[in-house]
Amino acid sequence: MVSNHCHIRPMTRGELDIAVDWAAAEGWNPGLYDADCFYHADPTGFLMGFLDGEPLASISAIKYGDSFGFIGFYIVKPEFRGQGHGLALWHAALESLKGRNVGLDGVVAQQENYVKSGFSLAYRQIRYEGLGGGISAASSCTPLAALPVEKVVEYDRQFFPEVRSHFIQCWVIQPHHHAIAIVKEQTLVGYGVLRPCRSGYKIGPLFADTATMADAIFRTLVANVPPGQPFYLDVPEVNSAAIALAEHYEMRCVFETARMYTQSAPQLPLNKIFGVTTFELG
Repeated sequence: MVSNHCHIRPMTRGELDIAVDWAAAEGWNPGLYDADCFYHADPTGFLMGFLDGEPLASISAIKYGDSFGFIGFYIVKPEFRGQGHGLALWHAALESLKGRNVGLDGVVAQQENYVKSGFSLAYRQIRYEGLGGGISAASSCTPLAALPVEKVVEYDRQFFPEVRSHFIQCWVIQPHHHAIAIVKEQTLVGYGVLRPCRSGYKIGPLFADTATMADAIFRTLVANVPPGQPFYLDVPEVNSAAIALAEHYEMRCVFETARMYTQSAPQLPLNKIFGVTTFELG
């Protein structure tokens, strides 16, 4: 594809590292080992624009199953902005997801532009920041690795519009991560993952059947954050119990996004979503 002299094609795995570095420069604070798992989700879903062989813009258009897609990593290098390259990449991403319900987490300032492209606001997502230290692990939790990964994929399915087994199988075994579960009567009823980032740590996802279980998983994950190090939790604003959890531990709001879809918002148990997996891939 060529538009405005910008050649667009799928990224290689190595080129995804370039996009992750751009995301870091934008202040998005990616995880240290996110790229491998992102690429596992859909190796064909990362697009990059080139001018005379130089990479200048990125976007992800991840295909999940047959019906859902998610857009992220929409970045144009500063010196190439305002020249139409980003718009060309945007249209290429939407075309690749044609016929699917497409979601994104966009900055609020761009919400009107996304509406013009057919997206509708579902709810806001709030990023909270806390500092490690002074929180003890809960005895009710167990390492997620003790469970067959199939059980994790099965439990995760209720929180996402399509199955994402390839991604989850990679996500829960990242290097230097902590993955915690709660099991009741041999049934998985909640899990969470803490991973190191360019700055501090991020929790995501944090799914649990009850607020009490979410609190136990949260405490056990945060107990692994070194004292004084920042950690982050992204919560859907519509889950009042998730907001209460963040506020209880004196976390502060530092950022927000607009969760938007091209079709009706998927019917997900938002009351059980205490932390989204990642703004980049949903």
